[in-house]
Amino acid sequence: MKIPNHVGIIMDGNRRWAKEKGKNPLDGHVAGLNRITSLAEYVFNKGVNFLTIYAFSTENFKREEKEVKYLMNLAIKAFKNEIGNLHKKNIKIVFSGREDPLSDEILNIIDEVEEKTKENTKGTLNICFNYGGRAEIIDAVNELIESGEKITEDDFGKNLYKDLPDLDYVIRTSGEMRMSNFMLWQISYAELYFPECYFPDFDEKEFDKALLEYNSRIRRFGGNG
Repeated sequence: MKIPNHVGIIMDGNRRWAKEKGKNPLDGHVAGLNRITSLAEYVFNKGVNFLTIYAFSTENFKREEKEVKYLMNLAIKAFKNEIGNLHKKNIKIVFSGREDPLSDEILNIIDEVEEKTKENTKGTLNICFNYGGRAEIIDAVNELIESGEKITEDDFGKNLYKDLPDLDYVIRTSGEMRMSNFMLWQISYAELYFPECYFPDFDEKEFDKALLEYNSRIRRFGGNG
């Protein structure tokens, strides 16, 4: 079976999952967090080397203040506690996203997590937090402008938030068929998959289905085939 080197997951449908179960919509975010920690190890055990999760976008700050505050507090709790479980499983954790307007508390925890897990070798979990694909490209351009040198695609890639391989496979749960500003540079030749289930229900069996779908594709690079 062909295993993608780098998988990206747009974890969509948390709030709708909660509403359909008669729960507070905010409870869906907790369920989504629990799914990340249970799924990541399984994905790496399958042979995937890099897993990128779209956890919180720059646009999410436009949501109601109550929900944004809840998500920030949930992130602090997760980065302090749940991430520790992934560290015990030898998973390296990095973060992609803008620092502003994140609090110093969150930024300090992010630094601690990256430092604590930097030597882990089972796989790399890249958490996109306060992330936007266009913002990442603009930030990379601004860094490169200062050099004054003509740049290549490789140079540009190394100036993104994290120097990771391009995505091979992008999964967006809940059936929505759009990228929503997710890693626009890195998805250039990625295969796309849109399962109907919400992210809290995207378990090991659903990931196996995704792998089967990936193996049915014939990847083409550089135009129409």
